[in-house]
Amino acid sequence: MTSRSSSSDSAQKAPAKDPWDLPDVSGLVVGVIGGTGPQGKGLAYRLGRAGQKVIVGSRAAERARAAAEALGNGVEGADNAECARRSDIVIVAVPWEGHADILTSLREELSGKLVVDCVNPLGFDKKGAYALKPEEGSAAEQAAALLPDSRVAAAFHHLSAVLLEDPEIERIDTDVMVLGEERADVEIVQALAGRIPGMRGVFAGRLRNAHQVESLVANLISVNRRYKAHAGLRVTDV
Repeated sequence: MTSRSSSSDSAQKAPAKDPWDLPDVSGLVVGVIGGTGPQGKGLAYRLGRAGQKVIVGSRAAERARAAAEALGNGVEGADNAECARRSDIVIVAVPWEGHADILTSLREELSGKLVVDCVNPLGFDKKGAYALKPEEGSAAEQAAALLPDSRVAAAFHHLSAVLLEDPEIERIDTDVMVLGEERADVEIVQALAGRIPGMRGVFAGRLRNAHQVESLVANLISVNRRYKAHAGLRVTDV
């Protein structure tokens, strides 16, 4: 009796999902708020070069359009509000100092969107870079608190803007730590990272774990200064 029941349960149980079976995101429009800064501009360039439809956003539309023209690859420019409205996924790559104000101002435009926060709260003194601890726990958790009608994920923290913007570099061999509350959203971001040659998106936990991912950038800055490098990360045995 027990044997038959176990056999029946086993037969009805769905096979485990392949963690590398990711969705096709090639048709999604990606907006980059802060797309005129080094990190945002670099991400916009790489995604546009990979064939993704990209819109860079800035407070000033003219500045955004000038940056988009320089990036080429079909990238468009718009003010932040229009960028958010027209995009399916919005990457937030603004300076930490303006993070809360910019997200608050775009709450309506970002409603219903998948928002990917890649902001690193850091301070700098004569000893170098060090991590800051936002009241909410991390920049990503602050974004989630400020955008209750958006789906917030965190990713793209550890990428070198120098490498992203260098047109002579074909591949950027690094992993992208992706955090989020919903598996479907995490997998969209993983797939987006995978559009850039050499990159791989790896699930790294829920947003409550974002602080240590954001903080690690301070360590990478120390690595880069000591070794004159543009270090990234690789997760082994995955």
